[in-house]
Amino acid sequence: MDKHISLSVILPIKSAKAKDFDNFFEKAINSLITQEVKFNELVIIHTQEDTLVSFLDKYDFKDLNVVKLPWTETPNYAAQVNYGVENAKSEWVTFFEFDDEYSKIWFKNFDKYSSIYPEVTGFLPVVVDVDNKEIFAGFTNEATFAANFTQEMGFLTNDILHDYQNFQTSGIILKREVFINTGGFKSSFKLTFGYEFLLRLTYNGIVIMTIPRLGYKHTNLREGSIFWNYKFGNNKIADDEVRFWLDNAKKEYFFKTNRNIKYETK
Repeated sequence: MDKHISLSVILPIKSAKAKDFDNFFEKAINSLITQEVKFNELVIIHTQEDTLVSFLDKYDFKDLNVVKLPWTETPNYAAQVNYGVENAKSEWVTFFEFDDEYSKIWFKNFDKYSSIYPEVTGFLPVVVDVDNKEIFAGFTNEATFAANFTQEMGFLTNDILHDYQNFQTSGIILKREVFINTGGFKSSFKLTFGYEFLLRLTYNGIVIMTIPRLGYKHTNLREGSIFWNYKFGNNKIADDEVRFWLDNAKKEYFFKTNRNIKYETK
C-alpha cells in the first residue's frame, strides 16, 4: 500500500498567458505526480481569465485529487494562498508556483523528518534557484546548516532572520492550523510577505527546520513574474522601496493583523 500524508498543495495562478506557461506547468504538475509519497489534494486558486479556465478544464492531472477555486478579486499571490489554506482539507499545507518543481523525494523526506522531530511544525526545503533557461543561480534556506551561522544547527530562528534575509517560503510544509492561527500571509506587503511571515512564525515560538536535502526548484526572475516586474518591468521598484519593505517586515511581524502598509516617496 502506498504511503500517504495529510498534505494539501496550494497553487495560486494568475494567468495562462505567461511566457512558456504550458511547459512550466507540465513540469510542475509532473513533479507532484511522481512524488514517492502520496498527498491529499492539489488546491488551485485561479483567476477568471478565459485562457486559464479553459486550460485547467482540459488539463489531464492523472490521478491527482484537484480542487479548483475561482478567484474573482485582483490577483495577489499572498491573498490567494490564504484562501487556499482556508479551504484546504489536510493537516499540513505547502505553497507552490506553476513555474517551480518539487524534488520527487521532498514529501518522502518530510514524512521521515516529521516523524523524527514531532516538535517541528514547519519544514523548509533546500531550494535550488535557476533562471528561466534552467541555469543554476544559487541555493536558498541552506544557511541554517552553515558552520558558525547558528547555535541551533538546522533550525531557523528569529535572530537569524534579522541578520540574514535569504530564506523563502516556497515549498515549505507547515501545519495548517499554525498558518491560520498566526495570521497567514499579509497581502498588503508588496515585496516581503514571505520574510515577514517567517519572522512572525519564529517570534511566536513556531519551530522551523530546514531538511538538508534538495526539495524544491525555484525559477528565479522568470520574465513576466511578479519579482521580474519589480526589478525590470512596468512595476520596477527602487532600492529605497526594497529597504522600506524589509524594514517594515521587521516592524510588523509583532502583529497578527494585516495592516495597510503603503510606500510613499518623500
